[in-house]
Amino acid sequence: MNIIEINNLTKTYGKSRGISDVSFNVEEGEIFGFIGPNGAGKSTTLRTLLALIHPTSGSATIFGKDCIKSAPEIAKELGYLPSEVFYYNNMKVIDLLKYSASFYKKDCSKRINELAEIMNLDLNKKIDDLSFGNKKKVGIIQGLLHEPKLIILDEPTSGLDPLMQQKFFNLLKEENKKGTTILFSSHILSEVQKLCNRVAIIKEGKIIKVEKISTLQENNYKKIKIDLKSKIDKDLFNIIGVNNLEIKDNTITFLFKGDINLITKKLCDIDLLNVWIEEPDLEEIFMHYYEKEE
Repeated sequence: MNIIEINNLTKTYGKSRGISDVSFNVEEGEIFGFIGPNGAGKSTTLRTLLALIHPTSGSATIFGKDCIKSAPEIAKELGYLPSEVFYYNNMKVIDLLKYSASFYKKDCSKRINELAEIMNLDLNKKIDDLSFGNKKKVGIIQGLLHEPKLIILDEPTSGLDPLMQQKFFNLLKEENKKGTTILFSSHILSEVQKLCNRVAIIKEGKIIKVEKISTLQENNYKKIKIDLKSKIDKDLFNIIGVNNLEIKDNTITFLFKGDINLITKKLCDIDLLNVWIEEPDLEEIFMHYYEKEE
């Protein structure tokens, strides 16, 4: 069963680009990734799903119900974390969360305390006194306190330190084990890889690929940068799988897909100052998809 079904969803803003013919489904119990560069249309899609803005054309359903016509009904079983959170600054955290809980007509006190402990958040502080990261934690708790069947997260980790990000990911995995479906929007591929089963890739308002994460990982690139003590012949890295090779002074950068041992063997023969092997950014990872589109 599909918890979310999106069919040819389009939102235009005059001459400005919104989203065009966006279609994908999210299955029940799935952690689904929605990924693309900043400004690609992720937030517009999610806000349309949540009936915060209305589509120009196309349709979407959540729990089998039209997401615009049945928005109040859907909201009872849905948790949402926007990319930016804004609150009444004078309120204490606990008062804000109790106010949020009151909309669901259920006692969420125990759950609020559990989540605050996991996220290491002081419930008695004023919103105004919180850092950006702690305000984000308030948003996370606010989205989960009523134990929703569907959680929609828009760039949820911005502002969280790495330790807190890991706690948050563990929390999402626990919710998913209970049967909760999660739609996770991000521009950071490694985040999505840790959590998601499948992913929709969006660029310039259009879906360019819906793919299993396992397939993406098989085709994944590494970004490699090498600082050398002296210049070398660029033909040294004339290896199958090396792309976008650039040499500037004594620094070499390239993308690599294949057996990493081929690279490390080459590095053993070179006088190195430093080496970095990291995830490329999204634009580099999906370059072949983007080029196909163009």
